[in-house]
Amino acid sequence: MSRTFLKMNGLGNDFVVIETASQPFEPTPEAIRAIAKRGDGGIGCDQVIAIDPPRSAGASAYVRFWNADGEVAGACGNGTRCVAWLLMQPAGKDSVAFDTVAGRLSGQMAGDKRVTVDMGRPGLDWTQIPLSEEMNTERVELQVGPIDAPLVHTPVCVSMGNPHVVFFVDAPVTDAFATGTGSLVEHHPLFPQGVNVGFAHVQSRDHIRLKVWERGAGLTLACGTGACAAQVAAVRRGLTDRTATVEFESGSLVIEWREADGHVIMTGPITLEYTGKLPEKVVA
Repeated sequence: MSRTFLKMNGLGNDFVVIETASQPFEPTPEAIRAIAKRGDGGIGCDQVIAIDPPRSAGASAYVRFWNADGEVAGACGNGTRCVAWLLMQPAGKDSVAFDTVAGRLSGQMAGDKRVTVDMGRPGLDWTQIPLSEEMNTERVELQVGPIDAPLVHTPVCVSMGNPHVVFFVDAPVTDAFATGTGSLVEHHPLFPQGVNVGFAHVQSRDHIRLKVWERGAGLTLACGTGACAAQVAAVRRGLTDRTATVEFESGSLVIEWREADGHVIMTGPITLEYTGKLPEKVVA
């Protein structure tokens, strides 16, 4: 059976989105990798997203995420905005709630193809990241490079439904640096489930420049949960105010870590690129 998909992106962080109500979708890791592969018969994306019928009251859908390497992902911030927009469109709604393995998320329209999503509360305890040993997640004992002159060191760890480590740097890093360092840290023994690696340069109390090496996807143009994690990390360190613009090379997100309830609120654009059919050989 041929399955229809939507190709979407948030700041260039791109997704293959499949609505499953009329086309069951239970892919193997190999199938996800084939879909995500760029060129050679693949569609090409950072994550694959399935929008399932709701499983609980008050939700419009249950949403599943996979990284490009075929592994299940707990959350995806830019993908969450895309999903929220898709769910609001046919119903003419300006708000929506849906469930994920990481809990219930909600979204609101914030302008033309611009969406605000409530990403919930961040996990700050070492068991929530998770780390392999007990540690203060505000100042993690980790460094890359020589002991007496580390390239990066003493990061902050945050869970946004998926694990993040955020290094603060004195200047924006290059793609080569993020790739070389991020690929090393992603599979460090401290992170039993792997980790997303952010390199954050705080330019002012309301502006962060960020580059993220994503677990299972590599260097991406933007990472929504990475932006949330960077802002939470910066607030924990006293480097930014509660609301800041997080800038990627492909564009910006506005992130607020609300003091009242501890929820992280993300606002940014979405793009619907095109619709298509999954190749028959990709998903049986």
